[in-house]
Amino acid sequence: MIEHKWLRRPAPYLEVWEAMQDYTEGRDAQSPDEIWLVEHEAVYTLGQAGKPEHILNSGAIPVVRSNRGGQVTYHGPGQVVAYCLVDLRRAGLFVKEYVALLEDVTIRLLDQLGVRGACLKEGAPGVYVPMADRNGELAKIAALGIKVRKGCAYHGIALNVAMDLSPFSGINPCGYEGLRTVDLAACGVTATVEQVGEMLARGLAGAIAARQPQTEARHPGMAALPAQDAGRPA
Repeated sequence: MIEHKWLRRPAPYLEVWEAMQDYTEGRDAQSPDEIWLVEHEAVYTLGQAGKPEHILNSGAIPVVRSNRGGQVTYHGPGQVVAYCLVDLRRAGLFVKEYVALLEDVTIRLLDQLGVRGACLKEGAPGVYVPMADRNGELAKIAALGIKVRKGCAYHGIALNVAMDLSPFSGINPCGYEGLRTVDLAACGVTATVEQVGEMLARGLAGAIAARQPQTEARHPGMAALPAQDAGRPA
């Protein structure tokens, strides 16, 4: 089974991003896949092809140009981010299959937590839930973005648990004007970031491991994070 660990919280985005890049650059065919769980300090991240005009008012929240796919999103306390460092070639996964796996695991987790009707939205990666108070209008509860380097993926999926959602009003989330965002707390789920993160990590690990040969050796080693000031500007 793929190992997972919690990073220190809250963690600066740049620090974790650099650690993911370092791990991916240094891994080989025997390196283990890992899942890192974290809550970030407040930050807006703009994807590699993201358009700055989707940042409406960043205020005091820093903006980081990242190398993941997708447009702009917000990370902050009360949101769990699962960074999946996965050798896609070893798992026998194409990129589209891997994205579908991340989405499917999240949808199944939401159903397990009692959030019904979670679904995808055509042309808009991520996971959405229908809002009863808005006649079933879809609101985004999880965002995803990945980067593939040498056949290995990093970045991952962010699930809103119980957070201040107001910073999402400072952007067009994922490039969609007026897109509503929601968290588990607003859906009636009483759970901590730790509880949800553990469930998400187990689901992801199981789904990814199921794609790998059963005879593959497992390596429990974990990559260490650099010091807080080791972040590299985007």
